[in-house]
Amino acid sequence: MSVAAGRCRSRFDEEWSFYKGDIRIPYAVKAGMTGGITDCGSLQEGEWLDIAFNDKGMGHQQLEWERVSLPHDWCVEQQYVQDASLGSRDGSHGYLPGGIGFYRKSFELPAEGAARKWTVSFDGVSGVSTVWVNGHFIGEHRGGYTGYSYDLSDVLRYGGKGKNVILVKVDALENEGWWYEGCGIYRHVWLEETDRLHVAEYGTYITTPDVGEQQARVHVSTRICNEYTEGRAVSLHTEIYDAAGRQVAASAAQAVVDGYGETELEQICTVEQPSLWSPEYPYLYKAISILEHEGTVVDRYETSFGIRSIRFDPEQGFFLNGEPLLIKGTCNHQDFAGVGVALPDSIIEYKLKLLKEMGSNSYRSAHHPPTPELLDLCDRMGLLVMDENRKLDSSPNGIAQLKRMLYRDRNHPSVMIWNLENEEVLEGTVTGRRILKTLADTVRRIDPTRPTSAAMNHGWYENGYNEVVDITGYNYGHRDHLDIRDHELHPEHPMIGSECASYTVTRGIYADDPVRGYCSEYGTNIPSWGCTPQQAWSDALNNRFLTGVFMWTGFDYRGEPTPYLWPCVNSHFGLMDTCGFPKDSYYYMQAVWKDEPMVHLLPHWNWPGSEGQPVEVRVFSNTATVELILNGRSLGEQQVDRAGYLSWEVIYEPGELKALGTRDGRIVAEKAVVTAGQPHQICLYPDRTEVEADGSDTIPVRVAVVDEQGHIVPTADPEIRFEVEGAGILLGVGNGNPSSHEPDKAPVRRAFNGWCLALIQSTAEAGPITVRAVSTGLAPAEVVLHALTALK
Repeated sequence: MSVAAGRCRSRFDEEWSFYKGDIRIPYAVKAGMTGGITDCGSLQEGEWLDIAFNDKGMGHQQLEWERVSLPHDWCVEQQYVQDASLGSRDGSHGYLPGGIGFYRKSFELPAEGAARKWTVSFDGVSGVSTVWVNGHFIGEHRGGYTGYSYDLSDVLRYGGKGKNVILVKVDALENEGWWYEGCGIYRHVWLEETDRLHVAEYGTYITTPDVGEQQARVHVSTRICNEYTEGRAVSLHTEIYDAAGRQVAASAAQAVVDGYGETELEQICTVEQPSLWSPEYPYLYKAISILEHEGTVVDRYETSFGIRSIRFDPEQGFFLNGEPLLIKGTCNHQDFAGVGVALPDSIIEYKLKLLKEMGSNSYRSAHHPPTPELLDLCDRMGLLVMDENRKLDSSPNGIAQLKRMLYRDRNHPSVMIWNLENEEVLEGTVTGRRILKTLADTVRRIDPTRPTSAAMNHGWYENGYNEVVDITGYNYGHRDHLDIRDHELHPEHPMIGSECASYTVTRGIYADDPVRGYCSEYGTNIPSWGCTPQQAWSDALNNRFLTGVFMWTGFDYRGEPTPYLWPCVNSHFGLMDTCGFPKDSYYYMQAVWKDEPMVHLLPHWNWPGSEGQPVEVRVFSNTATVELILNGRSLGEQQVDRAGYLSWEVIYEPGELKALGTRDGRIVAEKAVVTAGQPHQICLYPDRTEVEADGSDTIPVRVAVVDEQGHIVPTADPEIRFEVEGAGILLGVGNGNPSSHEPDKAPVRRAFNGWCLALIQSTAEAGPITVRAVSTGLAPAEVVLHALTALK
């Protein structure tokens, strides 16, 4: 690793060793103390970790270390067990055991690095994490959803002084939430090198207080940190560039920063003819902060930002850049099939792409701060974000976690609301109000440009609870029309549908099955607090003061199995399953959220033994009319209700059922379902064919079972084996079955209702990746992907 002037931030994800289990670590170690470590008397201070945690083990205790790359979630690699004594709670781990694990990494630094500042930053580590470096205890962090950083400069070895060893203990035995949380260093780790005179961590704060069509005023606040003993005179040059790389504004300022001190410089820049950020046009600018001392550049700090204005009105809802915008949102946990919570950036992007294709313009990170890369992607792809604090907690640790979220995320144009709690027991109590007020006041000091909110399901107006935040969040406010009633009583207070629907359905299932734990896509098993997507959206559409909806949820997620427990291991709430395969409700949202003509019908048309029996056929569409045709015969035409759906009772006969959508008398969309034959072959549908050869980039490959004519067999469930050769690996598999106990880290997976998923990750070498899928009795499939260098 080379040392250069200015700032160098490198991913620290590769070549870690992992040990699953607990290891006794002495709190203090020095030369001559055995501390349970054999033959340490001749070791220099700090060298004990090199001996204790190498691949040969610690003293008489043999440790089996596994080579891993980050992000990593070992929880998803475990076997499902119905045993709470093993930490396999149905909610927080989805019947997968938690546990304790250790991560170890060695690295070297050049001799000249001793004059620099070195910081290690963890974006997210499950539960309670403890860090040692070269035998020195560095710190402990409680909270799996906020990152943390440590200055390692004093304890590192430079030049020929030997390797550095970092050791991280992850204790994921306890749960913070009631959903699947995973276990491990499940987000990125960074090693950053700077001068001791530098822009502070999250040191810029960019706001756009005045936005017009002709020009926008950009306010830049920059915190400068001086870790030298004597004061330093500095010059700060801030340059603003548009998306094409053209400089559009600049400003300069000077200051003297005291030794071991910090100062904040304020600058105003004017951008002419600004391009405004929006979900339809997510335009980004870049600010480069250039810090100089005595004519030498000592730091360059880049900040991406957008120019836009937001406003919430108690009657008309949300306004972006002065225009009304109805929130079309989903709530989402952070896990995915095949990887648990350790998502490569490309899988995060894939999930967001699927939401955008559904027509969503907003994302709620339920119920915790998201990974930083998710917000970067929302900025670039155009998704507004309700950024969420983990819990109602004004303890020193709770405030510290809230502050880090605020400092980390406040430059993102996608972030529109700071949500401070979700469904806490103390909602509506005097104590809860005091805690919530402290959190809200903390937000207003750090970022007064966005409103605060709380996602509540009781106690809204008790003891003035909701009055301490700017927007009242209603979780399932449709119950007895609570939200509408409260608006009539309190018309001055803005509100939002912070959590809506909870529509429990299983992809491809059309009759409730309590034994296997499946829910019909007709929505016949909705929980008492839930409602249909039609009701949730209609309420928002007809009452603009509700601002919009955040549907629970965009994707199924591990843990919190509802309405059935074991053998279910994940939820049924998603508009998509855990693999991102759409349920029928996905297409309802697409019909009401998008204007491009579409039509979708359900159910599938494979019902052997049901000939002559009536089948309810539903159609979702955004056209003017829809005609239903069975085997060439018209079953009638109906006018489309954009907020609802169409329904026909059809006497089943095998063949083709087709829906034709028209506008102005012209067919503009159609969808057909066909009675498929026996499973004949496998088809592979990669999301893309090129991947970056960086050891991280991952392509989802959708796997379908089809008949001889190429029709999806909607009830097929053969076991499929995957073979990957070349410059890639099989990272994980899934099928969206909420009751499947198959491992996600395996070369085989059974299809569920015609589909399963394989995640193909690149290695660090460029070249072809051959992916084959085989199954007994079926024709195999093969696709060649290409790992390229410098793809992005």
